[in-house]
Amino acid sequence: MKKNKKIKFWLLGIAAFLIAVVFCLWPTQYYIEAPGEAFQISKYVKSTRKPNPNFYLVTVSERPAVMIDYLTSFLRPGDSRYSKTELMGTSSSTEYNQMQQYYMETSQNNAIYYAAKKAKVPYRQEFLGVYVMEVMKISTFRKKLKVGDVLVSVNDRKFTSSGELIKYVSSLKDKKVKVEVIRGKKHLTFSGKTVKLSGTSRYGIGIQLVDHTKVVTDPAVKIDAGDIGGPSAGLMFTLECYQLFTGKNLSSKKIAGTGTIDSNGKVGMIGGVDKKVIAASRQGMKVFFAPTDQPEGVKKSETNYAEAVRTAKKIHTKMKIVPVDRFEDALNYLEK
Repeated sequence: MKKNKKIKFWLLGIAAFLIAVVFCLWPTQYYIEAPGEAFQISKYVKSTRKPNPNFYLVTVSERPAVMIDYLTSFLRPGDSRYSKTELMGTSSSTEYNQMQQYYMETSQNNAIYYAAKKAKVPYRQEFLGVYVMEVMKISTFRKKLKVGDVLVSVNDRKFTSSGELIKYVSSLKDKKVKVEVIRGKKHLTFSGKTVKLSGTSRYGIGIQLVDHTKVVTDPAVKIDAGDIGGPSAGLMFTLECYQLFTGKNLSSKKIAGTGTIDSNGKVGMIGGVDKKVIAASRQGMKVFFAPTDQPEGVKKSETNYAEAVRTAKKIHTKMKIVPVDRFEDALNYLEK
């Protein structure tokens, strides 16, 4: 009898353990965003000239949350929880990752372009079309276009910029249009109509897009960030490229920062700046550039710079938070 009770006790213990393991590893519908790492940009920038090893891009970690990770995330001040819809919208995981790579590519090309322009070295930018990043529900092309398609013409008309394309399509109010896209190695043509875009008086074909360009410079510079996605390293890539083009060494300190960059040198707002400040501080950065960009509807207290300052105070870091609106703000700070 005692032996049976002992066996029963062990079986119940094993069962309880297995139930606990299954519970802890049970998938949730949430993703965890947490402080990532700071990486030397020089590892990703290739040129005939030697890059400066003191500039860093900073990442945010994103991962699907199992139950134990989700519950313990409430004990980690830097962690945030998002549903898949909040993080990815209507995109699948594959489409979301693909979009992040396209944003990164655009960020890199804008960085090389503006750095070359500012350094006054020979450069040429070729507009190859626009990447389709999302097809809206109202679009008549919803079941025709796919994320990753490269739109190269509308009504057999080619363009030199996405702005020119948008302006042309906006002039076609409720009219039939024909678009040509490249999907893989195939050229495909689809027909549909323009639609009025929600919340605006403009018309369009109902897609979100980002430029697909190619930049050629002398000396040549190439950026390959591997699996890192998104546009937020734009400012830091621009600083690194500017150093390579001019031969200047802008800093002997470990410098990190964040912010998108456009072809005019404007530094744009990004997500997860609090997590980037934490990651940069952990790895001993001395300076962190944070965008002051204030898009419509965003309060001054909600800008990246304001949040970065709050986070720096909260974690008691000695890292200096420097506000930047344009590339020149970061450059002037480093050259003073």
